[in-house]
Amino acid sequence: MPTPVPSDPQTVRRDRAVSLGLAGLVAATVLVGALVPDLSRPKTLGANEDPSKTVACAEWGDGCKVCRRTEGGPACSLPGIACTPGAVTCLRGAGQP
Repeated sequence: MPTPVPSDPQTVRRDRAVSLGLAGLVAATVLVGALVPDLSRPKTLGANEDPSKTVACAEWGDGCKVCRRTEGGPACSLPGIACTPGAVTCLRGAGQP
């Protein structure tokens, strides 16, 4: 047997306020998620831009190997045997952890 729905004005007002508050919270969360830039997305380098010479990029890769800027110059990992390189992207900017 279903529970009867209260119809007194105070309960209806409270329920309406709670519903509007939740709708506002959901809308604000979606809006913040849409407006805040995605900082974890890799930055694609220009066609003529060499990441080893771009000071703003501390770590870059092409999907096969990853290179990191060190005090002695760039240090790169070895690619896998069946790896197909993609576009070179900056994986971590200078000053980022």
